[in-house]
Amino acid sequence: MAYESQYGADAPERAGVDAMPGPVVLEFGTNWCGHCQAAQPAIREVLGAHPDVRHIKVEDGRGRPLGRSFGVKLWPTLVFLRDGEEQARLVRPTSAAPVREALRSIDPRG
Repeated sequence: MAYESQYGADAPERAGVDAMPGPVVLEFGTNWCGHCQAAQPAIREVLGAHPDVRHIKVEDGRGRPLGRSFGVKLWPTLVFLRDGEEQARLVRPTSAAPVREALRSIDPRG
């Protein structure tokens, strides 16, 4: 699936996320957020090279249960999961290096 460009309003249920097999990156934010837009080149650079890693961009905000269940406070927040278990988390990455490092926690080829 690789890099997703837009945050989607249709977030999966937490139980569904917890049951996802393999490497998954959940990215919480909004399409209008300046910090989210600024982080996209670094995220795209790393995740674009890994089409086997599922990338789900979740539109977050007040009343959005998935972001609350992960304790998201700032955007963008990236949660790196392997088989439904959180392995790493990044908040407002500004370069590719921390994204690449976190990706290694769920995909050794990161």
